[in-house]
Amino acid sequence: MVQQPDETGRSLWRRREALLPIAAALLAPAALVRAAGKPIRIVVPFTPGGSTDILARAIAPKLQQALDRNVYIDNKPGAGGSLGAAEVAKAEPDGNTLLMGHIGTLAVNVSLYPKLAYDPLKSFVPVAWVARVPNVLVVNAASGITSLKELIARAKASPGKLTYSSGGNGSAAHISFEYLKLRAGIFMLHIPYRGTVPSVTDLLGGQVDATFTGAPAVIPHCRSGRLRALAVSSPTRIAALPDVPTVAESGFSGFEADQWYGVVAPTGTAADMVTLLHATINKALVSAEVAQQLAAEGALPMQTTAKAFGELIAAEIPRWREVVHASNMKPD
Repeated sequence: MVQQPDETGRSLWRRREALLPIAAALLAPAALVRAAGKPIRIVVPFTPGGSTDILARAIAPKLQQALDRNVYIDNKPGAGGSLGAAEVAKAEPDGNTLLMGHIGTLAVNVSLYPKLAYDPLKSFVPVAWVARVPNVLVVNAASGITSLKELIARAKASPGKLTYSSGGNGSAAHISFEYLKLRAGIFMLHIPYRGTVPSVTDLLGGQVDATFTGAPAVIPHCRSGRLRALAVSSPTRIAALPDVPTVAESGFSGFEADQWYGVVAPTGTAADMVTLLHATINKALVSAEVAQQLAAEGALPMQTTAKAFGELIAAEIPRWREVVHASNMKPD
């Protein structure tokens, strides 16, 4: 028989219960205590519906659940993602404003825009590398081109006659194809569109000859037989297109031009807050829900350190600077 506490015991028990939240707060990371009750804003520097937006919305609920705080997405498009990125760079470094950055905002724009309002390395602290998305080089199936070698041969035979599309000047598809052109020594005319969807639509219609864009936008058309995949930009073949070789396998050793995405915070954000956010995001990446959403985007989750993400950004800036300058690339 369990003895019931007397009134004095019950009073002591109630006092102990009341003190538990205070004790928990004292034991929690200092960053969490400072930010308690405040919402976290994840700025997506593009319109809703794109890969950057989808990836941000995939991890937001997991952050909200783990940190017991409201987390919301704020779309701030403009200037190739530069407007939203600049806003985060100027935000209070309290861990409540984050940027879902990508290869453009964190590596390419610094060379593309002469008066960029932020510095990818100095304005931000890396939090977590979220994902990478391979690009797929595709042509219209009716073109008769069956390999990257054949595409290059046609381009060399008639310089400037073949065209390729992208989602806009400075977009991932644009820089990927320009990198390929430089490596292959070919000239194909660039036709920029306002977004990936119209870019792929005109390829399907035969108005352009090729594109080199994110896997999710073209894989369904490859499976339907309307587009033919010639190569992928990643170091290894991708599960969705196991029979399609990499560009490196096709004769261009070391070629890699995947899109990548990750979260950064304003410089000055406390180290314990960065550590907390990093651990929470990495945990989210292995959850069944997030893994399924990333797979639907053709994205590969990147569970690695914040330091490794920072090293990626630092290495990618000079690599893409060479491509931007060599191709005389200009923003829209």
